[in-house]
Amino acid sequence: MKRYLGIAAATAVVLSFTGGAAPAAEPYKIAHVYGKTGPFEAYAKQSHTGLMMGIEYETHGTMEVNGRKIEVIEKDTQLKPDLGKTLLAEAYGDDKVTLAVGPVASNVALAMLPVAQEYKKILLVEPAVADSVTGKDWNRYIFRTARNSSQDAISNAVALGDAGNCVATLAQDYAFGRDGVAAFKEALAKTKAKLVFEEFAPLDTSDFTAHAQRLFDALDKAPDCKRKIIWVVWAGKGNPLGKLNALNPKARHIELASGGNILAAMAAYKELPGMEGATYYYYEIPKNPVNDWLVKEHMKRFNAPPDFFTAGGMAAGIAVVDALKKVPSGDSEKLIAAMEGMKFMTPKGEMIFRKEDHQALQSMYHFRIKVDPNVAWGIPVLVRELKISDMDIPIRNKR
Repeated sequence: MKRYLGIAAATAVVLSFTGGAAPAAEPYKIAHVYGKTGPFEAYAKQSHTGLMMGIEYETHGTMEVNGRKIEVIEKDTQLKPDLGKTLLAEAYGDDKVTLAVGPVASNVALAMLPVAQEYKKILLVEPAVADSVTGKDWNRYIFRTARNSSQDAISNAVALGDAGNCVATLAQDYAFGRDGVAAFKEALAKTKAKLVFEEFAPLDTSDFTAHAQRLFDALDKAPDCKRKIIWVVWAGKGNPLGKLNALNPKARHIELASGGNILAAMAAYKELPGMEGATYYYYEIPKNPVNDWLVKEHMKRFNAPPDFFTAGGMAAGIAVVDALKKVPSGDSEKLIAAMEGMKFMTPKGEMIFRKEDHQALQSMYHFRIKVDPNVAWGIPVLVRELKISDMDIPIRNKR
């Protein structure tokens, strides 16, 4: 009896110092390092909203996993590669985050990759797209939920690759545009269409007159073309589709084509009924419980549907929670082992982190634009879902 009384007394002393409860577990710290300011500001806002909604969804509203809160620290790269490197090092070194998510721009992502390797901490890339992120510049601490340039390119090549089609490309002159065109060229070569010209423009181009003239002239000279098409791969401001269309390519029997985009950018698609391409996401296309929840909650909270990068951010948030469920310690090496081959549900359906390069394999969507006078943008209507098994996505890293 004296023994049990002694234990009880000791317990009472402990409780008197702790307020009667065990100390709360330290939160998991996650850094969101992304370009909150600059020309991709809209993308960044969507990505962050999606990230937070993804964590909320996968934790059933608690914002905690394994009994620990998830704390998200935001850092603004301002789309500057050197600043992105500094902020990521700060997150890993000073803030002691478990892992980081971001950034928006591919050139910033490429600058950040070596920092993840130096600190031996995971960087989950979302939404930067360039193939080189999970290609020649990749390291084992890099995972990506965003689609890559090859996924964009292969799906669009399928949509535009009919026999007799002559295609010219217009893209921005940096990693996203260069990688996108290179992947598209490789993919189109496996179809019956042919690529006849490539045009690159500065990131901040607003006047496309000279670029359009070179594109039109190249397609005019291309022989044996059943259809002449300019495929545009562009991020951010500038509205190249609208400005090319204003130059009346139809008079020269030239069509415009592009992949998906954010809803504001797809306002230009209203002038292009029937245009085909392939997209990463449009809120009405995927049919699954995750997307149903996202659409319903986003409409309720923001009085607007979720956008292109909201879905990507949500996929990243879900992946973070699922990885931490598997590895409560947050140890980087154990996370890598758990995440290689990991399957997780997203607004697009199932994604899989490919073991060889940690790229998330995922569906893409071949669409055709429909115009509704009551909708502010051209509506991408599903032609065909391009599933993981339908696309042979190259492995481009050095492993």
